[in-house]
Parts: sequence; C-alpha cells; structure tokens
Amino acid sequence: MAVLVPYDSSEPARDALEEAVGEYGDDRIVLLRVIEVADDTFQAGFGLIRDSLDDDPEQLAEDVADEVLEILEATDGDYDVETTVGKPEREIVRYAEDHDVDRIVMGSHGRDGVSRILLGSVAEKIVRRSPVSVTVVR
Repeated sequence: MAVLVPYDSSEPARDALEEAVGEYGDDRIVLLRVIEVADDTFQAGFGLIRDSLDDDPEQLAEDVADEVLEILEATDGDYDVETTVGKPEREIVRYAEDHDVDRIVMGSHGRDGVSRILLGSVAEKIVRRSPVSVTVVR
C-alpha cells in the first residue's frame, strides 16, 4: 500500500504526515511537494522550474527529509519524496492517478466562511476529484 502526503512544510502538512505515519507506518509513504505556479502567464518560467527540479532531485529529497526525519523515524515502512510544479490540486490528483497510490492523507488549513468561498479549498477540490480515498487532517 502507498499513501500520498502532499507536503508544503506547513503545520497542517506536518499533522497530516504524523497521521499517515501513525495509521500507515508500515506502508510506503510518498511525500509530494508541489511548487505552485501562479497562473498560465508564467508558462515560460514553468519549464525552467521543472528543468531545475530534474537537476538535483536527491538534494530536494534531502531538504524534505531533514524537515520530517523525526516523524519518519517512527515508521517501519519506507518513504519517497517527489516534487512537481503546477497547481496543487491538479498535481496531487494527477500524481494519484499516474502512480500506485491507495490513499491521500493531507492537511487542511481550516479556512471557514467567506475566506473559504473566496479562496476555494485545495483539500475540497482534491476530495472531489481524487481517484482514491482522501483523509483530511485538521
């Protein structure tokens, strides 16, 4: 079993990782970092960013690993770190569709009311579009 954990170094993402390790610690955990691009007007820069990710994926993995090493030490399973560029909701769903992922465990920033309506909810979009079950940790 593989569990996908979108990870952006935020407190909700750390909470989601802790939940994933607690519930699925014997399985493979995939941390997915999405570098967000504001909109399509940055398409030229988008390619440059994607190319730079290909230059040193091991360094990117080490950076994330340093942030979450203590949490991951509690697991008997293994973990991978993946990085992509784009809109988080699209990239997370795309990763789940294209890889052998059984569940997504993600944090929620917990916006309510008008803020949620105006900004939208990445977690909500993923829950609606995901090809696998999603656990949202608050």
